[in-house]
Amino acid sequence: MTETTQTHSTPPGDPDDSFEAYRPRSPEFRAAVDALRGLRRDLFHDASAYRPLPPKEKAGRLARNWKGRKREYAAWSRHTVVAAGGALAALIAFADGGGGLLGFLTGLLVLAPVLMTLVRPIGAFWLSLASTSAVALLGTTYGNWPWLPGSYVSHLVVLTVVAIRTRPRTAAWMWLLTAIYGFFAETLFGWDHYVTNTASMLVFSAILLLAVTVWHIRRQAEQEVTAQQTVTAHERSRRTLLEERTTIARELHDVVAHHMSVVAIQAEAAPYRVENPPPELEKAFATIRENAVAALTELRRVLGVVRAEDYDVPDAPQPTLAELDALIANVREAGLEVEKAVTGAVRELPQGVELSAYRIVQEALSNTLRHAPGASARVEVGYVLGGLGLRIVNGAPPNPTLIKPSPGAGHGITGMRERVTMLNGEMTAEATREGGYEVTVFLPVPASTETSAAAPSPGEGGA
Repeated sequence: MTETTQTHSTPPGDPDDSFEAYRPRSPEFRAAVDALRGLRRDLFHDASAYRPLPPKEKAGRLARNWKGRKREYAAWSRHTVVAAGGALAALIAFADGGGGLLGFLTGLLVLAPVLMTLVRPIGAFWLSLASTSAVALLGTTYGNWPWLPGSYVSHLVVLTVVAIRTRPRTAAWMWLLTAIYGFFAETLFGWDHYVTNTASMLVFSAILLLAVTVWHIRRQAEQEVTAQQTVTAHERSRRTLLEERTTIARELHDVVAHHMSVVAIQAEAAPYRVENPPPELEKAFATIRENAVAALTELRRVLGVVRAEDYDVPDAPQPTLAELDALIANVREAGLEVEKAVTGAVRELPQGVELSAYRIVQEALSNTLRHAPGASARVEVGYVLGGLGLRIVNGAPPNPTLIKPSPGAGHGITGMRERVTMLNGEMTAEATREGGYEVTVFLPVPASTETSAAAPSPGEGGA
């Protein structure tokens, strides 16, 4: 005989169910719970935490020109303002208490929470409510309840300082608790007082806290904008650097490909220049040619990676310093007065050096046209021992109002520095005392490289 056991589940909400049924919480309930949790975190959790107000790191507008101890004292200006607010509340309480011991005691009671905002802001709010109650019990003024004049000023100062030091949500909770305190004080203990000031306290405190909240929001927005601008500037600089390196790689591809083609052609023709060459020599030249052709193939692949989709391969060879006169002539037609000076023994340099020197002069003259319209420029090329020196300097623009904002991202100086760095050279770019701009470059060229560059090439090729 087989016994079968069946289990019947009771649907949620069935009154016969002995277990508590699951009931989803409403959005209103969750919002209320979250709000209470926020209240606990803002005003109850670790309310007496020690958080001293630090001095100002940067001097304000008024103290920028101050020197010595005055500038040091200016860093504590915020502390001085808070202390002055507390002193004002204490004087009002002292006068309202008629002077004497009672006035002195009430003055201390209203001063304590204000000073406490400098070290324990959340605890200062609770101390302000307690101080308000104590001053109300000790005071003799029947026309204002529950905030006597000294407590009135003290509590407004405390609310403002704590709101500045915390966040807008904390300010809202403080205002709400202030309203609850005033309501209970008027309801339970305000029956024998002529005038109550809870309404005016709520109105003035709301205005102050709203102003602080707007200040918080604006400051946060400014910080976010500054951070975004910093990130954008960094990304723009990085993108500019990568674009310049890509451009240099494209140009140098033609130079390297030409030399590798010459190596391949010479390796193929060398065995025919020697009568009955040994097999080892023929094999060595064949290996050289194979490696040169393989290098050309890899260069094409590299160029395909760095080449943009809209990049057109130039039909003409890359320019050299021999074409510098044509460049200067074109710039003169654009309205720029350019003077050229060449010193030293003119000689052929490696093609990469000549290309970089040409591009540097080209970019410097373009910058002069763009940023100093109407100014004159001078190009100095110096063939010195062990390298090539360049100096491009322009004068101050005769009419600065004609200068228009440049839409570029600052590629000029970045491209120059990349070319100079690639050749292990040195470069300085700075403004002159006369209001112009000067670019000085030195490109080192080893003697062995100059000798090989000056040697005639039996053929020419490209990739």
